Amino acid sequence: MYALTHARIHTGSQCLTDQALLIEGDRIAGLLPLQELDPALPRHALAGAHLTAGFIDLQINGCGGVMFNHAPTLATLQTMQAANLRSGTTSFLPTLISAPDETIRTALTAVRGFMTAQPDLVLGMHLEGPYTHPQRKGIHPLAQLRHPTEAMIDFLCQQSPWLRMVTLAPEQNRPEHIQRLKAAGILVALGHSAASYQQAMAGFAAGIGFATHLYNAMSPTLNGREPGVVGAIYDHPSLYSGIIVDGHHVHWANVRLAHKVLGERLCLVTDAVAPAGAPPGFDHFDFCGTQVFYRDGKCVDAQGTLGGSALTMIEGVANLVRHVGLPLEEALRMASLYPARALGIEDRLGSIARGKIANLTLFDDDFRVLGTVVKGQWLEQTP
Repeated sequence: MYALTHARIHTGSQCLTDQALLIEGDRIAGLLPLQELDPALPRHALAGAHLTAGFIDLQINGCGGVMFNHAPTLATLQTMQAANLRSGTTSFLPTLISAPDETIRTALTAVRGFMTAQPDLVLGMHLEGPYTHPQRKGIHPLAQLRHPTEAMIDFLCQQSPWLRMVTLAPEQNRPEHIQRLKAAGILVALGHSAASYQQAMAGFAAGIGFATHLYNAMSPTLNGREPGVVGAIYDHPSLYSGIIVDGHHVHWANVRLAHKVLGERLCLVTDAVAPAGAPPGFDHFDFCGTQVFYRDGKCVDAQGTLGGSALTMIEGVANLVRHVGLPLEEALRMASLYPARALGIEDRLGSIARGKIANLTLFDDDFRVLGTVVKGQWLEQTP
């Protein structure tokens, strides 16, 4: 057992300044007033920095100079994990965009291997496509978009321990397929969809429980008569949604609007690609056969189509505070507690409480990550 002391501890419900956080093994052992600590207990004094539950990214295609689609391997996941820790993300869903069935199978094998060796870091794969609408494909390769076969639905359902989320367009999929994926324990998400309000609502009724990168690659609210997918999301009482808060994908005002409507069901995601957390000078990469350029903080192809983001979770938290105007406590919940709830794992991750996995992030007032705790192991950040 050891203690983390002299930090501003953001538990997920309050901020504590006179408590020590106790860690034993890979678990949070509890909180204790500083004056009650055993003098012989090992401790790390954190000089007044912010300590929070580790960030959980539900949508990340790559980072640290690598792309999961380009090389869906254990080595890629290890590189992504290391890059994520530098920006405070302790758990994530590696995201594979529309790809051949063989690539999907290879990626799931890699995810299974990582999760078996290191649980509670990679939380499962996010399969984004290929069962989406061509009109809302974004950067996804058109040639890969298709309807699922019965055999592939069977396979995906069998992969539920390693496959955490599937993003699809409800108007392109049979309701019974959505029902089967949900029954298998997979979170089905709406995304890259040209659905009408009615089609979106039918998808929700079939079992869709999440919306992928709100506003992006989905039919908008055109006017009072056409709510579209965005209007359907806002009209649903329990749907969770991810949102990219980089200032390029969504206007700050629309982030504020989304938060006013969805509240505790709005999750910060990065949709990050290779330049996020990459070494200086990393300015282009291949995304499923498309050359994507990193320019002026944006990732775009030759036509100007956004191809993911260079956002990190700590940058997203900073943007929520500085540009959207949310309190720090709420921004942190959007990066940790609400994603954990969306996945149904808030009993293990997402906040600071006795018995939870000790995945934690330490950062300063300038939103610089100073260190992380990963399954109880203290890792100080190096410059």
